[in-house]
Amino acid sequence: MRPILILGFAAVLAACSQPAPEEKAPTEPPAAALPPGRPAVYQAQTEGPEPFVRAVYELTAAGDTAPPPPGRDPIYDRTLNALIGDYFRKAGNEVPTLNYNPICDCQDGTLALQTVTLTPTGEGTADAVVAFTVEGEAKTQTLKLEKEGGRFWKIADILVPGRKPLTNQLLAAIS
Repeated sequence: MRPILILGFAAVLAACSQPAPEEKAPTEPPAAALPPGRPAVYQAQTEGPEPFVRAVYELTAAGDTAPPPPGRDPIYDRTLNALIGDYFRKAGNEVPTLNYNPICDCQDGTLALQTVTLTPTGEGTADAVVAFTVEGEAKTQTLKLEKEGGRFWKIADILVPGRKPLTNQLLAAIS
């Protein structure tokens, strides 16, 4: 009987004792702490839509020195990447009409982000209205964002006032 009491008492003590603190794996620094570039964008994709959009525009402002080939950019969702890739393959050696950076609606110039206004549109989707300047010219566009695979924020479409959505332009060009 005594061994049973001792075991019961030990079980009660074990249940009441503090668990050993868990060792936490080192975490990545927040995207805002990283210099503008692809690593900051990739980190921001996991942090939320606003950090992601800000990191994309910081990358564009800094000058993306090593962009991936058309159709393979991890900032775009699978559908937009497929459209861009197909569009450039079909253009061949011709100068395509998408001969500008759709993020800034420009070919080059000094970009300055002004504001980012986010509106959630569903589970894992949001619209980001982005106001910025390129060489002092004010521009506004809407980025349609989605959380691809439930993990990474990506750009699904770009809407510039007065134009068709980028996906519609690309579909028309490759059809």
